[in-house]
Amino acid sequence: MSYDDFPPLKNDLLLRAARGDQIERAPVWVMRQAGRYLPEFRKVREDHEFFEICRTPELATEITLQPIRRYAGLIDAAIIFSDILVIPQAFGMKVLMTPGPTFPNPLETPADVAKLSEKVDVDKELGYVFEALKMTRQKLEGQVPLIGFCGAPWTLMAYMIEGGSSKTLQKSKTWLFKYPEESKALLKRIADVCVDFLVGQVKAGAQLLQVFDSNAGDLSPHDFETFSVPTLRQISTGVRDRLTELGVPRVPLTIFAKGASPAIAARCGYDTVGLDWTEDPRDVAKTLDMDACLQGNLDPVVLYGGRDAIEREVKRMCAAFRSARGGVTRGWIANLGHGITPGVDPEDLKWFFECVHKYSASA
Repeated sequence: MSYDDFPPLKNDLLLRAARGDQIERAPVWVMRQAGRYLPEFRKVREDHEFFEICRTPELATEITLQPIRRYAGLIDAAIIFSDILVIPQAFGMKVLMTPGPTFPNPLETPADVAKLSEKVDVDKELGYVFEALKMTRQKLEGQVPLIGFCGAPWTLMAYMIEGGSSKTLQKSKTWLFKYPEESKALLKRIADVCVDFLVGQVKAGAQLLQVFDSNAGDLSPHDFETFSVPTLRQISTGVRDRLTELGVPRVPLTIFAKGASPAIAARCGYDTVGLDWTEDPRDVAKTLDMDACLQGNLDPVVLYGGRDAIEREVKRMCAAFRSARGGVTRGWIANLGHGITPGVDPEDLKWFFECVHKYSASA
C-alpha cells in the first residue's frame, strides 16, 4: 500500500493550523486520548497485556479509534496507539509494564551499550506500528488526520539507564556529567533510529509527527542545549531530508519538550512547539517567530474541577492564545499541557472539547 493510497481527508484543520494558516477555530486533541480513562479501553485491557496491544495492529487500531468514535465531530486528530519505549525494545532491551515501565536489565555503565543491537531494522522490529498505521488510516475513512510519534533521545536514554520512571533521574544525569562523550554517542544512535522510525510512520500513513521529550525539563537550559537539542535537530532535519529523498511529501513536525524553554525548543526545527501548563502563550509568543505554531496547554487536572471550572479555564486559555496571535485564531492547536490521566470522566473531556469549539471560534 502506498503512503497516499488512503481515503481522502475530510477534516484538515489540524494540518492547516500546523502550517500557520488562519483557521475558523482551534483544532483540538489530547495526549493519551486513547487510554485508561475510557471504559472501552479498560475492557480491551482486561484480556490483553499493554505491549501485546501495541504489537497487534488490529488491537492498536481499535484503541486508536475509540476516542474518535466517542467524540465524533468534536476531536480533530487521532494518534496511533503505541508507546515511546518501543524504541528501546527495538534495541533489544526488555521492557515490562508492571503497571509502569520497568527495564529488568538497564544500562549501568557505557560498557553496557555493547549489549544493544548494533543495527536496528525498524521494518523488522517495529513493523507492527507501521501496519497499525496503515490499518487505522483505512478505518478512519478520512475523518481526521492520523498522528505518529516517538520519544526523544534524551527521554529514551533516561528510561534505558534508570530502568523505569524516576523523580530525580540521578543515574541518567550522572551519565551526562561523568560520561559526556559516551552519552552523546548513545543519544545519536537513538536519534538515528528515531529518524528511521518516523520516516517509516509517514510512509505507513502518519500525517503529522510528534516527538515527546518528556524529561526535557529535568535538564538545565545549558544541558538541554548540550545533550538534547542536537539530537532533536538531527531528527527534524533527518526526517525532512529522508522524505525528500524518497519523494514522499513532508508532514508537519511537533516537538513537546515538557518543562524546557519553549524558546530553545523552537530552535530545533519543528513546525509546532508544544507547551505545558506552566507556560503563558503570550509570553512565549514574544520570544518566538510568529510563524511557529503553538500547541497546548490546559493543566490536565482542570478536568477534575467540574464543568464550571473547565469552561472558565478553557475560555481563559483560548483568550490567551488568541492574544498571543495578535487577536486572530491562527498558529494554535488546542491540547492539554500533558497527557490526560486515568481518573478523568469521559463526559468531562467531552465538555472540554465543546468549550474549545465554542471559545476558540473566530469572531
